[in-house]
Amino acid sequence: MRTAGKIVLAAAAALAVGACAPDQDPSSFPPGGGPTYPAPEPAGASVSASAGHDSGSAAHECTADDITVTGDFGTKPAITIPSGCTAPTKLLTKDLKPGTGATAEAGSTLQMDYDLVTWSDKVDQQNSFSGQPFALQLGAGTAIPGWDQGLEGIKQGGRRLLVIPPDLGYGASGNGPIKPNETLVFVVDAVQVAG
Repeated sequence: MRTAGKIVLAAAAALAVGACAPDQDPSSFPPGGGPTYPAPEPAGASVSASAGHDSGSAAHECTADDITVTGDFGTKPAITIPSGCTAPTKLLTKDLKPGTGATAEAGSTLQMDYDLVTWSDKVDQQNSFSGQPFALQLGAGTAIPGWDQGLEGIKQGGRRLLVIPPDLGYGASGNGPIKPNETLVFVVDAVQVAG
C-alpha cells in the first residue's frame, strides 16, 4: 500500500511539473506604444481556449462585415464588436477607405495611426490618433505577425480593419492589459508608405 501511495504522489508531481507554463513574464512587454513587441510565441503555434472565443456557443464565426466602424481617415474611429457571433480564428482584413498613394509591401516603411479594441471585453485599449503615428518596417518581425501579414497591400491614405486571432497577436501570454489568447481588433490609417 505504501508503494502504491508513492507511485500516485510521483505521478501527480510529474503532471504538475508538465503543466507549468514556459518561463515567460508577460509583464516584460511594455504596455502601449503600438504592437511593436515580438509575439510571445511563434506564429502558427497552437492556441488553447481563447479569452476572445466562445467555445460553447452555436453562434457563427464573425466576418469583417459584422464589425461596425465609424469615423473618417485621420480621426479616431468608433469600433463596435458584435455580440451575436464568435471571434474569428483567422486573420481578417477589410479596406474601409482605399488609399491612392504608394502600396505597402515587405520592406516598406510605414507611418500608421491605429486604434485597438480587444474582442472579449470590447475595451478600447490604446490608440495613436492623439499623438504621433506609429512607425514600422513591414515584414521585419518587429510588429506582431498580424500586422506584418495584414498590412500588406494597404495604400497610403487608406484605412483598414484588422481582426487578429491570438496566434498572430500576443498569444497565450497576453501583453499588459491585453488578456492571454485575446483577439485584437485594429483600425489602422496608412499615414505614410515609403519604399
